[in-house]
Amino acid sequence: MNYALLNLASPSKSGCESAYQFACALVAAGHRVSRIFFYGDGVYQASLLQQPPQGSSPIHQRWVKFSEANNTELVVCIAAALKRGICDAQEAERYNLATSNLAQGFNLSGLGQLVDATVNTDRLITFG
Repeated sequence: MNYALLNLASPSKSGCESAYQFACALVAAGHRVSRIFFYGDGVYQASLLQQPPQGSSPIHQRWVKFSEANNTELVVCIAAALKRGICDAQEAERYNLATSNLAQGFNLSGLGQLVDATVNTDRLITFG
């Protein structure tokens, strides 16, 4: 089956880790995860400014590795990201911000990508 995930959990919430573990379990079971859409506080998972507790890697690094290994799109809602101070180089220039802080491997896009994932996958699973 082909899955998409809607990730609403901030990096400090258990839903964040649950989403990651669920995605890994899907792939291990032979399923495909074609897109992960980060929305609301979930956009914080795509920030380079995270500093997790000692001994654990930032969630954005784990998502990027997962994405590269499984050809999964990591899509961040542009409106939710900008509202929370997360931007890529293009948006930083557009709004005259000092720098971008979106982790490489993530892409900013609109809610249309979430609708597309809903239409073109077998299941959409939400984590909050």
